[in-house]
Amino acid sequence: MATRRHPTARQMRLGAELRKLREAAGLKGAEAAALLGVNSTQMSQIESGVAGVSEERVRRLAANYACTNAELIDALVAMATDRTRGWWEEYKGVLPAAHLDLAELDHHARFRHDVAVNHLPGLFQTEAYAHALFSYMNPEFPESEVEHRVSHRMKRKVIIDGPDPIPYETLIHEAALRIRVAGRAAFRTQLARVLEMSEADHVTVRVIPFALDDFAGAGSAMVHLGGAVRPLDTVVRDAPHGTAFIDSEAQLEHFRKLFRRVREASLTPVRSRDLIHQLTKEL
Repeated sequence: MATRRHPTARQMRLGAELRKLREAAGLKGAEAAALLGVNSTQMSQIESGVAGVSEERVRRLAANYACTNAELIDALVAMATDRTRGWWEEYKGVLPAAHLDLAELDHHARFRHDVAVNHLPGLFQTEAYAHALFSYMNPEFPESEVEHRVSHRMKRKVIIDGPDPIPYETLIHEAALRIRVAGRAAFRTQLARVLEMSEADHVTVRVIPFALDDFAGAGSAMVHLGGAVRPLDTVVRDAPHGTAFIDSEAQLEHFRKLFRRVREASLTPVRSRDLIHQLTKEL
């Protein structure tokens, strides 16, 4: 059984889901290992994403765990047998692994929901805005490091700009629409980009205005990516020491509810465009 030195977030998620099914069945790791004819160490490697697992083994485990969710099983099989080598592979060894993991999550997502608080959503950012942002947030970076991050961010936009875009909804706080990360002219172009994208059929933009009573926010920026089936959704949040990928059902449901609550407090898409038009004129 071949092992991986650095499993991706998607590979680790597959292992985590298999572990959840085992625990729901009330089986210990050693018992599951016996079902596959492997040892406990190998079973642990499968459940941590360090070792791959075949379609036959995924289905055998699911059957022994009495899992009857056919759509979930098929989705796990697809994850186990996926051999996609996407555009993000060119950044391996150049950018931190979380950047590649985010791009891979985007690629496989059925939809994406964002809450943007201080900065405009990455999928909307122009090169000038992204360059100014990365340069400011990481002043010690050489220009080459900034450029790698900018080019990666621009390529991630394929999920809403490409030939097969996914449904995308973003809730943008008015603060992010007013903070001039780039210069005045560049920021005017940036707001025009947001307006342009807001007109796309698959994109919904809602603004969270300053003049809103009884609103405590979403805590920080949030990304909710739709999996092949609902249990495989992922929430991504910034953490003190990097990017956090959240996949527990309780936490996923919490963030689903939080997104709905923030959406309900936001302006309608039409009123949101009106406000962005107004802010553009003020520049």
